Amino acid sequence: MEVVSYLVYLIASVCFIFGIKKLSSPKTARQGNQLAALGMLLAIIVTLLDQRILTFEYIIIGVVIGSLIGAVFAIKVPMTGMPQMVGLLNGFGGGASTLVALAEYDRILTGTDVFDIQTTITIVLSVLIGAVTFTGSLIAFGKLQGIVTGKVVKYPLQHPLNVLIFLAIIVAGVYVVINPAEMDILLGITFISLVLGVLLVLPIGGADMPVAISLLNSYSGLAASMTGFVLQNNMLIIAGALVGASGIILTIIMCKGMNRSLMNVVLGGWASAGVGGPAAAEGAHPKGDVKSVDAEELAMILDSASNVIIVPGYGMAVAQAQHAVRDLMNILEKKDIKVRFGIHPVAGRMPGHMNVLLAEAQVEYDKLIAMEDINDDFPNTDVVIVIGANDVVNPAARHDQNSPIYGMPILNVDYAKTVVINKRSLNVGYAGIDNELFFYPNTLMYFGDAKDAISKLNNELKEV
Repeated sequence: MEVVSYLVYLIASVCFIFGIKKLSSPKTARQGNQLAALGMLLAIIVTLLDQRILTFEYIIIGVVIGSLIGAVFAIKVPMTGMPQMVGLLNGFGGGASTLVALAEYDRILTGTDVFDIQTTITIVLSVLIGAVTFTGSLIAFGKLQGIVTGKVVKYPLQHPLNVLIFLAIIVAGVYVVINPAEMDILLGITFISLVLGVLLVLPIGGADMPVAISLLNSYSGLAASMTGFVLQNNMLIIAGALVGASGIILTIIMCKGMNRSLMNVVLGGWASAGVGGPAAAEGAHPKGDVKSVDAEELAMILDSASNVIIVPGYGMAVAQAQHAVRDLMNILEKKDIKVRFGIHPVAGRMPGHMNVLLAEAQVEYDKLIAMEDINDDFPNTDVVIVIGANDVVNPAARHDQNSPIYGMPILNVDYAKTVVINKRSLNVGYAGIDNELFFYPNTLMYFGDAKDAISKLNNELKEV
């Protein structure tokens, strides 16, 4: 049976690796998800059989309850809530790793087995990383859901306090490794790690939550890998390592997409992040007049265009306007107008957020063009329609060295002949600064909720 289990684990690992590879493209993402799920199913089945479990009552109860909860989440949670759900699931993974490590420690402590140094070290690491992931992910979920403030939260001696707490955990962990029969100390490490998770994520602003969730996803993988060492389960080690590695790679990609360092994000880089009103800095507002259009005027402008690029942002997700945007694309294409979508890597609340929303609305994958592939085309574009995006199209990122987003790669929409921005108001984005693009001479503001505004525009285009 041992040879068979190793062989199945190998097959499952290959499924995980190819599943992650397929997730890199919207065209194959669904296949990748199914392939990885198949690998996990194989790993679970062979693990249960290999351990010669005599009674499956509690396992079956857990499978049924967990499957029901997962099915409800999958059906009920809207696409706009996916980042929150990812954050919550990261937390569950970290919490599970912590509980398994504590249970294994208690089993060894009360049984006949003897602690060895490798097992004790991995138990401490599993508890530390898992507990930080659990509470940190809950705070990230709360910020995205609006339960916890999305602003940067500062408190006295913030960074020195975090360092002291971390050092205290390490010292206590070393003590447990040297004196393993100290359950109270390990429980203390668990509690302090839970507090540390809150303190680490609370200062991160709403704008940086996608990066925080990606980082916490990596933590959950590392916690699972440590638990694999605790249980001496190769499959858990491999799966956790894959999640941990892919999570940190994604985090680095996102940081590059915002021209930010990981430490800048973790330490709460944008003090104004999450502000919903006008920028706080006096005298920092762009100068100029704002020109607005209504649906009828915009329909006439679009009717005379030959090349249109649509730039989606979080506003489209909040309004659930992706289907109306799909209808807009279809109407324009019937008029022989070329339509493409410019996708910024950090648009929305998680990587690929806009791709998933538009794919859900049956927009063809080859129309979704990444920022680096479409930026050179904006000067030759008649009309760009920006729907709910803000910081990712702000030209201040290119030239204003005093701006918090200076150096962040943006979509060069201002180079187009005409820019139309659909927003509910002139309020700032998550970076907490005004968008000078609103005041450019080639910019027109089309105010209104994205779903209603685009639907009105579609009706007017049909009449032109």
